[in-house]
Amino acid sequence: MHPFSFATTAQLICESGASRRLASICKERGARSILVVTDPGITRFGLLAEVLPRFAEEGLQVAVYDQVLADPPEAIVLAAVAQAREAEADLIIGFGGGSSMDVAKLVALLAHPACGQSLQDIYGVGNARGQRLPLIQVPTTAGTGSEVTQIAIVTTGETTKMGVVSPLLLPDLAVLDADLTLGLPPAITAATGIDAMVHAIEAYTSALKKNPLSDLLAREALRLLSANLDEAVHNGGNREARQAMLLGACLAGQAFANAPVAAVHALAYPLGGNFHIPHGLSNALVLPHVLRFNACAAAGQYAELAPIVLGDRLSGDDPATFAAQLIDELGGLSARMGLPTRLRDAGVPEQMLPQLAREAMQQQRLLVNNPREVTEADALAIYQAAY
Repeated sequence: MHPFSFATTAQLICESGASRRLASICKERGARSILVVTDPGITRFGLLAEVLPRFAEEGLQVAVYDQVLADPPEAIVLAAVAQAREAEADLIIGFGGGSSMDVAKLVALLAHPACGQSLQDIYGVGNARGQRLPLIQVPTTAGTGSEVTQIAIVTTGETTKMGVVSPLLLPDLAVLDADLTLGLPPAITAATGIDAMVHAIEAYTSALKKNPLSDLLAREALRLLSANLDEAVHNGGNREARQAMLLGACLAGQAFANAPVAAVHALAYPLGGNFHIPHGLSNALVLPHVLRFNACAAAGQYAELAPIVLGDRLSGDDPATFAAQLIDELGGLSARMGLPTRLRDAGVPEQMLPQLAREAMQQQRLLVNNPREVTEADALAIYQAAY
């Protein structure tokens, strides 16, 4: 066994309806003024309606920043930080998808009274210093795992993104409440669910930091996600399936936070940056093609995962056959869940593929984790296969 370290969120609450106790949880933690960081859709659909009044009942001040956008730009982060300072917030709640939770992480850090760093100062790995405000994360999609990761992604230019990676970004508490996901549309449920499955698979095959604990979490995450995705997509009111998806996404997040993701994500990022394709769908579009590319190096690991996904539908008796069946099964997921299956169906022009390949090669932070080396020519061939 290789030496490894493992870090995650200090506490999890996995309970339907738990978000209604947020105010009392904040009070127990000594907070007096809370900023909730979220997006306009959360406000529009009333997901905070049963949450916010309880803060006044507990004698707490609460403010809401609800302008987070997908792939949040720097201006959004800075505006949320300014509101936190104005409210003299002493606890931050991220409430929403991965973008809201990522912004909340940065607000908790940058709005701390003793913080002397700017957003530009903390980009990269390990550059954040000092302390942060207490941080609670409440995911409303079962996908990103941001509630248990130490990274936040910010859009820094027209198509470019940068990450802040630091143990300081790990929240104090993650609240997994299926009630918040019951109204998610099927397409979002499917895309975020596949995103979480990618997290589990890439963590399990991560070249540099794969370890026994991340493997354990990745396998259980994949079991929960593959067993419940169809039901969550096609019968979205099934609370048990929704809770299982939230837990699966969280476990996958714990796995990839410690055994990082690789080429699927590296090739997905340019799709989001250039065409604003949602992150989960970007992953789904390239997933089977990256897996086929990796199979010569990772067939044994894919074969270990195949029984988790396929169960008694698995046939044959050798790793290559098992791996091929897993890839075929995952390759058919998008169609079964009603998602686009080809880049052309998602609005990607064929003439852009070489540029996408060049941009994917800038994601060396991710590509070094891939079980097989990826060249620019390889990336282009994968995009062409996905087109």
